[in-house]
Amino acid sequence: MSDLSITETSNTTPQFPEAPSWQGRIVTRLIRLVVKRWPRGDYKALVMRARRVLGLPGWTSFLFTRGVSFEELQGMDLRGEWVIPDANFLDENVLLYLHGGGYVSCTPQTHRPITAALARLTYQRLFALDYRLAPEAPFPAAVDDAERAFLWLMEIGVKPQNITVAGDSAGGGLVIALLLRLKAKQKPMPACAICLSPWVDLTGAASYSNAESCAMFCAEDVGEFASLYLNGISPRKPEASPIFGDLSGLPPLLIQASNTELLFDEAVRLHERAKKSGVDSTLSAYPGLAHVWQIFPGLIPEAGAALREIAAFVRAKASSSVASKKSL
Repeated sequence: MSDLSITETSNTTPQFPEAPSWQGRIVTRLIRLVVKRWPRGDYKALVMRARRVLGLPGWTSFLFTRGVSFEELQGMDLRGEWVIPDANFLDENVLLYLHGGGYVSCTPQTHRPITAALARLTYQRLFALDYRLAPEAPFPAAVDDAERAFLWLMEIGVKPQNITVAGDSAGGGLVIALLLRLKAKQKPMPACAICLSPWVDLTGAASYSNAESCAMFCAEDVGEFASLYLNGISPRKPEASPIFGDLSGLPPLLIQASNTELLFDEAVRLHERAKKSGVDSTLSAYPGLAHVWQIFPGLIPEAGAALREIAAFVRAKASSSVASKKSL
């Protein structure tokens, strides 16, 4: 896009401007005015508000779903939706997407701006998991559901080397928790994994250097939302806070985060720990944006740039068939 000076080099590493676009600045200010000023204290009430406000009305879907179709899956132990490009997609490749929402809100439908874009850009099917939410279904329900979804994809014939796992915020943390679960059980790993602004430390004890600059969260939100999800379980369990797990042996990671959001420090820690553990990890720090800005494609140019970076990463890591796709 001509109004954004992010460029992508041949090795898929973007070069970032020093400041966000004017569209990004406006969206970030609006989020600060609305979300960060929500009254704190009664976090169960805050969950209900989040579920109401963040739910994407069905009639808005046409704004984001050009070129894809949706197929709902409602099984006994698995729920979600397929996001399928209308034409010319690679049937053997699947991206498993785990949505964010603090483990307490959001659905595959709320994240259609991201999932529809990724299905189009990667020319492959995407399965958006509708995992169980807290406080009704606390930890480890989300991890159990993510594991079940990954194993189910293999049961229906998708090879693990053709699976990418991605997620944002809590879903980004859930991606790493899933990888730790698969490693512990000596199960096959996906080809690669993508974490958008991942929440990987639920202790609430981290040093949040961006507490003031973050447009969405306050530092105290971390411990409060974590308590709703953990229901008395120690936040230092690696499947709850994957930053405390043994990251060795994980597949290649792409981590995206804004350098002014609350969870940026966690993204940096995850990247550094992964690199020290021998993992092929890439951290892309976008300047001055709101948490999970990727959900605004078509509205802010950095969203499109980030989603294109993800698609390039999938092409490079997921399978030779994706890498050789001429039309991408």
